[in-house]
Amino acid sequence: MHRTPRPGLTAAALALALVTACAPDSAPTAHTGSSPRAPADTRARLTTALPADPVRMVLPATGAESRWTQGLDVFVRQVGQAEAVSCARERGASLPVSAPAAFIRFGEVPDLDFIARHGTSESATVPTPTANPTGTRPATAAEIRTCLAQGAATTDALRDRYAEVQGAWFGTIASLRRDPATLRAGRSLPDCFARHGVQAHDEPSYFALADRLMRNPDASELSSREHTLGQVYAACMRPVEAVRDPARAQLRTRFLIDPEHADAVETVRTTLVRALRAAEKRYGIPLVFPAP
Repeated sequence: MHRTPRPGLTAAALALALVTACAPDSAPTAHTGSSPRAPADTRARLTTALPADPVRMVLPATGAESRWTQGLDVFVRQVGQAEAVSCARERGASLPVSAPAAFIRFGEVPDLDFIARHGTSESATVPTPTANPTGTRPATAAEIRTCLAQGAATTDALRDRYAEVQGAWFGTIASLRRDPATLRAGRSLPDCFARHGVQAHDEPSYFALADRLMRNPDASELSSREHTLGQVYAACMRPVEAVRDPARAQLRTRFLIDPEHADAVETVRTTLVRALRAAEKRYGIPLVFPAP
């Protein structure tokens, strides 16, 4: 959910809080680095622009490309929800309200530009589909099962066009965690975090700390804290992504010419966008993607 910026912790004050949270049994370490400053306008936007090659939406190699992947994931889930609601409406019933959809980032392909601008968890707000008339009574347990199954089948009909090859792709790029060049670049993280007043030795420990700091913060501090956490992470991860971005691009080139994936890649390129546009028209749900 998007939150507008509010006055809160300064970057230096947050850095001191980060150190204190990391080392509760020791005296706080003085903040000696200068954390990046939050931009004046941090509202995330939406775009409807599709990639020229839909493979980039299904098999992202950069953080920017992963925005298409996030939008695709949200869209197929919304289509399934819409089908389930329609199923219940045809029976004169209403399904229980489901949680609103949200763009979920992919840890294997961090979008540093987006994170630097919007924080570690903020994103654009997913548009709410236009409400159609609902039934006059709550759906029975049997109707709920039937309609949720119908919605899941609709989701699967879209997702099956790319899910297997996408799973293989994410398994492929996960190998970069053990890549010697990536590991060498990752050795810069503890010192970089420390320059910003953060005691974390790698990505998992940084996000564990961020999760702790974002639990029940004062409302006046929330936006400032969110953005500072994102900017520190993005600044320190850039040397790592400078190694992984070209490595992922090379892996994708080899992946696309691998005969094992040829049929699936061809299906993505020739049928996916057409199927998405048909679903847009049928359900009245826009296919949108987060944008900085």
